[in-house]
Amino acid sequence: MIEKMKFLSITGPKADIDRVVDTYLSRYEIHLENALSELKTVRDLRPYIETNPYKEELLKAQAMMESYHELLPGGSERRVSLETALETVRSLDRKLSELTEQKNELLAQRAALQESMDKVVPFSGLNYDVRRILGFQYIKFRFGRISREYYEKFSAYVYDTIDTILFKCKEDAQYIWIVYFVPEKLEDKIDAIYASMHFERMFLPDEYDGTPTQAGHNLEDQIRELEAKILQVDQDIVAAINSRKDDLIASYQRISTFSTNFDVRKLAACTKHDDHTFYILCGWMTEQDARSFQKEIENDDNTFCIIEDDHANIMSKPPTKMKNPGLFKPFELYVEMYGLPSYNEIDPTILIGLTYSFLFGFMFGDAGQGLCLLIGGFLLYRFKKVRLAGIISCCGVFSTIFGLLFGSVFGFEDLIPAMWLRPSEAMTNLPFIGKLNTVFVVAVGLGMLIILMCMVLNIVNSLRSHDTEKVYFDTNGVAGLVFYFALACTIVLYMSGKALPATVILVVMFVVPLFVMFFKEPLTAIVEKKAEKIEGGVGMFITQGLFELFEVLLSYFSNTLSFVRVGAFAVSHAAMMQVVLMLAGAEAGSPNWAVVIGGNLFVCGMEGLIVGIQVLRLEYYELFSRFYRGSGRAFKPYGKAAEQQ
Repeated sequence: MIEKMKFLSITGPKADIDRVVDTYLSRYEIHLENALSELKTVRDLRPYIETNPYKEELLKAQAMMESYHELLPGGSERRVSLETALETVRSLDRKLSELTEQKNELLAQRAALQESMDKVVPFSGLNYDVRRILGFQYIKFRFGRISREYYEKFSAYVYDTIDTILFKCKEDAQYIWIVYFVPEKLEDKIDAIYASMHFERMFLPDEYDGTPTQAGHNLEDQIRELEAKILQVDQDIVAAINSRKDDLIASYQRISTFSTNFDVRKLAACTKHDDHTFYILCGWMTEQDARSFQKEIENDDNTFCIIEDDHANIMSKPPTKMKNPGLFKPFELYVEMYGLPSYNEIDPTILIGLTYSFLFGFMFGDAGQGLCLLIGGFLLYRFKKVRLAGIISCCGVFSTIFGLLFGSVFGFEDLIPAMWLRPSEAMTNLPFIGKLNTVFVVAVGLGMLIILMCMVLNIVNSLRSHDTEKVYFDTNGVAGLVFYFALACTIVLYMSGKALPATVILVVMFVVPLFVMFFKEPLTAIVEKKAEKIEGGVGMFITQGLFELFEVLLSYFSNTLSFVRVGAFAVSHAAMMQVVLMLAGAEAGSPNWAVVIGGNLFVCGMEGLIVGIQVLRLEYYELFSRFYRGSGRAFKPYGKAAEQQ
């Protein structure tokens, strides 16, 4: 069902807009429209332009909420004043900024010491004071590393032929870290030789004292001291958050509300009367909320509300807000997937809930598996609020019912008697056709009833939208309904051996509707008293009409046969379960229960998914395509949006 909407224009002194929004509109669900667009006929309107003063504090609060969300509870029932909320955010932000800056400085110091540590550690094998090495005047030194391959070549063929002293400090699978010394006068020549061996030079800072090992220990001590300070700052940050976490959440909620309220100005307009400036807000409310809101502001001298009942004076179309019983609410998912109904359109939620569940149960009739779907879907929907699980639970009810009608429990068809028939065994004798599975006949008959029902719904929708052609002359209008109803009745009478109607009646019921559908465009023009011009001439009109009429007849036939799949899946389910029981050895009297359970799970999962998709296809292509447009726009309430932020 679609809730009735009322269009409201709310006005008052410009300075009073925050109070009105916070007091009323944040509690009532209102779909706001742009007042400038809605009130084009009103003179001297201008946009309400102001800078949001709460944006900066809101961003700070959001950043703190995101950074420290693990320390914060889910919400707060406390209400604080706006001034208190702003001061809380500002003071806490200052405190956290100071601590964060202090932590960043300590982290930078630790990173610098760690970098020095990484440089000196590879030379820990050098048992000599680094500072003294750095002070050499006539002897030059180089710290660095060389690959193991070149080091071996250098040691074997070069080292003994040049004036250098090499000290190996550390080695791994790829590199060897070394320090070499050369006389000052030969440094260029020796450096060139080492460079040819792919020597990678490293530069050690001059703040080291003692040997590299001693320097490394000293750096480790300094890093540990910094890590202790960093840990202390982290604890101070946690303490600062914990001491004011409730205040932060309450302040964030308050500022968020006021920031959202302030943004209402984007949709408001201003007008001036004498020396006073007034705001104007326009939007849609449900009829019940509109009455409650108007009653609440009766004693508010600064707030005025006008309800516009004539939709011809309103620029925007009413938004759609669906309201269905809890049992059918999960099926709104399928409606939203196809498209929301427009305001004057029939909400198909209840229809799809009943037909989808019924067809699913018919195609997947098993009392045991149906109970599993019912219970599992209900629990998942109850605790996780997954709408698809609610749909599965409803389908499970009908699967259980049809399982009892078919006498099938987890694939066993000898545990209980069939209350109606066995899908794979029941046959019906039909004239001209012969023997045919009964569930196929029932499925086609069921499809005819559903198609007729959808035609009636299309007529109702078309009357609401004042579409003359679709009401009377469309394939799903009155003409199509008369033709298809007569065809269905004729088929039923023929198959049941009853006497057929007279020739005159058949001509009226068959031929006249076809002629009406053939000449639907000229007839529509006559009814609406418009001049209809035939494009392309009479010949083109007749040719196009014949092809369209053939397509209509073909679609009636194919759409009806489409429901054969309902019976086919009912039969295939029984056949699949017979295969499972055969593999489990049930015929021998002692079935392998692991195979039975595994087979039931496999069939329940795979066939349940396939049946669900096939039924949804039937809903969209055979039902919705006949009467449903799905061109509505969602009702987006301001109040709900404010609560979610």
